Amino acid sequence: MSERAPPPKRRGRPASKAAESHAAIMDAVYQLLQETSVRDLTFEAIAKRAKVGRPTLYKWWPSKAALVFATFHERIARDGASPTGGTAEEVIRLKVRRLIREFNGLFGKVMADLIAEGQSEPKVLHELYEQHMRSRRASTRTDIERGIAAGEFASGTDPELLMDAIFGPIFYRLLIRHAPLTQHYADALLDQVLCGVRCA
Repeated sequence: MSERAPPPKRRGRPASKAAESHAAIMDAVYQLLQETSVRDLTFEAIAKRAKVGRPTLYKWWPSKAALVFATFHERIARDGASPTGGTAEEVIRLKVRRLIREFNGLFGKVMADLIAEGQSEPKVLHELYEQHMRSRRASTRTDIERGIAAGEFASGTDPELLMDAIFGPIFYRLLIRHAPLTQHYADALLDQVLCGVRCA
């Protein structure tokens, strides 16, 4: 069994008591998400691990989902700079390779958990899309439109459909787990999908 990853180190000046409690809670959720699913995570377990009272959790987060999202954005879904330079295809390939790396770690586990939670809690899916996916789709749409304008992709290419064709299968493998998510798979998928929109 692999060793549990420690929480990312915090930087900065010594924190106040409230900030220390906040950080301890973030640490606790980060650790517990490596051990259990979002569905099985409880405020009781978080409070015990963080050594705070449950009222402290409710004071800052109205629900478990709100706390998980806060941890997800603060500790797990840390974005690096979006790839720049090169052709549209090169940038998209870099984005897909990075997503595959992320999906093979805690990010992928929590993403799958949140999507699963969203099947019975539509607000979770809405929050996930609005806070995490919308900006990434907008960025990739810009890449595709740049490729169309440069004559790299066919003029009739629908950016939304192309994004779904690229990223849909990756999310499918993440959720169904019928086959591994590898860089070889990512490259083969892009070869197949982009062959239909490349200009001769």
